[in-house]
Amino acid sequence: MTRADLSKIPGQKQEWPGTVADLDPAPDHGETSWVGRGRLNGKRALITGGDSGIGRAIAITFVKEGADVVIGHLPEEQADADETVRLCVAAGGRAKAIACDLRTADENRRLAREAVAFLGGLDTLVPNAAYQMTHAELEGFPDEQVARTFETNVFSPFWLVKELSDELEGGSVIITTSVQAYSPSEHLLDYAATKAALNNLAVNLAAELGEQGTRVNAVAPGPIWTPLIPATMDEEKVNGFGSDTPLGRAGHPVEVAAAFVFLASDEASYVSGAVLGVTGGKPTF
Repeated sequence: MTRADLSKIPGQKQEWPGTVADLDPAPDHGETSWVGRGRLNGKRALITGGDSGIGRAIAITFVKEGADVVIGHLPEEQADADETVRLCVAAGGRAKAIACDLRTADENRRLAREAVAFLGGLDTLVPNAAYQMTHAELEGFPDEQVARTFETNVFSPFWLVKELSDELEGGSVIITTSVQAYSPSEHLLDYAATKAALNNLAVNLAAELGEQGTRVNAVAPGPIWTPLIPATMDEEKVNGFGSDTPLGRAGHPVEVAAAFVFLASDEASYVSGAVLGVTGGKPTF
């Protein structure tokens, strides 16, 4: 297996929300590198933010492990979402993309209903969609951005779990948090706060839903090479992105997806209320 070297990512900029096609170097989502072993046979998963980055890698690896998937994505991300579906179908799975803006309870309920209808039920929920935008100083964070960040990152997972709790009985919820919950960057002030909230939400939901056999966990990625980075950060911050980790590089999306596969599988049948760090060595304590 050969992956692009992510130790020397050059400075670059994309218009938000960004696209996989313009990333240099190209990230690995498991398109050819991931070999399935049937670990998710028969499972049905809804993955938000599934058009690109970590979400695309989760969708591809889940399908290669035997799952059927629905991905939620912003309307602006249709091209990337279509490509994710194409890759999933080429890998032998059933997949559907649903355009949605998850900042309202109604949109989350609609996505949940359409996903269940397509899949014939649901046993795995991956609230992965996230919004971030960097600012150098506190005064630069617009009120509407802070609201959007919390609506997308925190409210949407809550609304989805609330709507789907009965469907998920005996299943699994895996929330995407971040190393930012433990070591927040000033230029990601509101984003980091949402990720800390999600850590707490995962633990509380694990306690709430454990009685019905639903496992709730979280994955906290470190610096992962996705379109979100050049689309939301200054070019000079993108230059060398991830090189400050103990492993000296950013991670590929598929390297995070591996944690989601484990937590969704029966191998993790006694794992709940956990936050699994995939950070390149950055601490999560």
